[in-house]
Amino acid sequence: MSKNDFGRFDFLKFSVPFAVLSVVMTVLALGDIFWQGFNYGVDFAGGTEIQVQFESEVSAQRVREFTTQAGYPEASVQALGSDNEFLIRIGTAQGKSESETNALLNETIKKITSGLQENFAQEAPSVRRVDTVGPQVGSELKKNGILAAFYALLLILIYIGLRFDYQFAPGAVFCLFHDAIVTMGLYAIFDLEVTVQTMAAILTIIGYSLNDTIIIFDRIRENTEVYRGKDLRWLANRSMNDTLSRTVLTSLTTFLTVTAMYFLAGGVIADFALTMMIGIVLGTYSTMYVAIPLVLFFDKLQKSFKSS
Repeated sequence: MSKNDFGRFDFLKFSVPFAVLSVVMTVLALGDIFWQGFNYGVDFAGGTEIQVQFESEVSAQRVREFTTQAGYPEASVQALGSDNEFLIRIGTAQGKSESETNALLNETIKKITSGLQENFAQEAPSVRRVDTVGPQVGSELKKNGILAAFYALLLILIYIGLRFDYQFAPGAVFCLFHDAIVTMGLYAIFDLEVTVQTMAAILTIIGYSLNDTIIIFDRIRENTEVYRGKDLRWLANRSMNDTLSRTVLTSLTTFLTVTAMYFLAGGVIADFALTMMIGIVLGTYSTMYVAIPLVLFFDKLQKSFKSS
């Protein structure tokens, strides 16, 4: 067997430029998150969501004009699919006390629902759902979402360290951190709404990306026994070639599934699916060009400390 007989593709040939790209993407994403911030949905920012469906055709512009005339020019109107269904989001009016805030929320709901019936009588509006989230509850959900992601990464760091070796753990965790931060950075750059469904998708991405990384790590460990004497770079390339068909098939089928969800499901499912679409692409890329190169880096670092 020749020295370079690790498979068809030399994945690590361009590991350095891809590593630079990953660092740049992460820094830009973090910079935009801190500079611009997120466009938080009602779940995190607090406010009222009213989902209404009309029996005959109504344009989103007409619904926006109604909310402006009703005294809520900042209201967001989102069309849900093509069934004359809309989601109206209105921010929370802050009162001097909790009871006053609740009274203002109830007044807002009554004003919008009754106004819909009066202004769209011919289109027969039907209010399908009304959700209200107070500002304190939204803040608590935001904090819990961040803590959930942090604890997930911490537990994964411990798990990888115990299952494999501690030189594998930083690569796996930074890979997941990279996927989550770059995905959220895209949400900040394009001013996409961040909701509970977005956070659920981020946590799903962390688990999904880890699965692919674990598969390759396992194959590296197996190949270490099969191909004794080979260096870690050779073993990593061999392992990525061995698992390539599995990586492509799994990523492609999952991507096609969430793409169908995005275009056909609509509503909150579409928000979840969009985040998953971004995460699947990033997760497949980062396993090969973030996690593995970092494992090789820490291996070299470990050897240099032993030799010094």
